[in-house]
Amino acid sequence: MSMPNEWQHLRIPFGEIEVATENFKTFIGRGGYGWVFKGKLLVSGKETVVAVKRLNDQFGQGLKEFLTEIQLLSGQQHPNLISLVGYCDEGKEKSIVYEYAERGSLDQYIRRARKTTYTTLTWLQRLKICTDAARGLDHLHSHVGAYRTIIHRDIKSSNILIDENWVGKISDLGLSKLSITGFGMSVIVSNGCGTQGYCEPEYYTTGFVTKKSDVYSFGVVLFEVLCGRLCLIDSDDGFSLSGISAKEHYKNNTLDKIIDQSLTEHIGSYSMTKFSEIAYKCLHDDRKQRPAMDVVMKELEEALKYQVEYEFENEKKSKSIVVVEDDDTDEYWERKLPGDLDSLIKIFKIPRMVYTNNKELFSYLHKGIYFDGGYKNCRAVNEPDEHERSLVHVRSFRH
Repeated sequence: MSMPNEWQHLRIPFGEIEVATENFKTFIGRGGYGWVFKGKLLVSGKETVVAVKRLNDQFGQGLKEFLTEIQLLSGQQHPNLISLVGYCDEGKEKSIVYEYAERGSLDQYIRRARKTTYTTLTWLQRLKICTDAARGLDHLHSHVGAYRTIIHRDIKSSNILIDENWVGKISDLGLSKLSITGFGMSVIVSNGCGTQGYCEPEYYTTGFVTKKSDVYSFGVVLFEVLCGRLCLIDSDDGFSLSGISAKEHYKNNTLDKIIDQSLTEHIGSYSMTKFSEIAYKCLHDDRKQRPAMDVVMKELEEALKYQVEYEFENEKKSKSIVVVEDDDTDEYWERKLPGDLDSLIKIFKIPRMVYTNNKELFSYLHKGIYFDGGYKNCRAVNEPDEHERSLVHVRSFRH
């Protein structure tokens, strides 16, 4: 297949890809049109871990999507988009090489199905990843070039990847469409597609998608993150999350019944309010009433700011808490006694029978010692003798 000249610097021989993946040894997932494998490739003289998606036309997508991804990714560099490393096009062998996302996809961290073990994310981590993804999607919608926009058409939690630093990145642009905007033109794409549960209701009645279709899908993802549930999958409590059910709970003020319970002790109320409000707006039945992605991004940034402040204040409070020491232990009273205790006991000949623990010894000594000008006939004040003439404290005891 003849590729455009501007793509030639991205071409990678199939032999190099075979070596990089050890003959496609390590399978890590399935993309829209093929299997994805992990590999190590020399990039700019440095060994780099990569992900290689190998085309398989039996998956229902193929050459068209392969070319679309190369076209769209080759011209985009953004920290919240999975970047293109290169591609292979030799006969039937067609592969795309991407940067490798060490932490996998977002959906792996929000599953709450029976007998499923998963690593949960803190609320702050979830907020950061969602904000990252919003920045990436906003870039596709509004910043790919003059009068151009990219509609992703398949936004879902499994298409948000996470790198080793927990940065969220939009991936899988195989179904995306590059469209022209401006000059009074509205962006409408026919032959819409996507994944059930994430698609807006209008698509099923009109067959068209717009940028606001991506916004709806992203709203579903936001509720998945908040609730720790994947859409249209029954959780242990029998609840199935969808755009419709999420909106109902929001309107009825019953989100507390469906949110991830692991978050309840750590989520700030302002952050929760801001996050759930923008997620709800993304799911508006009327496309025109849904916010644009730049608005969604700013609202999430605000929610993130609230949470950072909330956790900072909580940390400050925890550090200011004074630990009250148990003042009735023998160790506590031992620290109250003078350092030269053994000498004092010997000098004043304090009998062992008058105390059984350090607290009693402290009380005994704290009342002071009578003496008659020397160390003869010394005794504690609680054993007074009318012939002894003066009183001194053994020393200043610590309180």
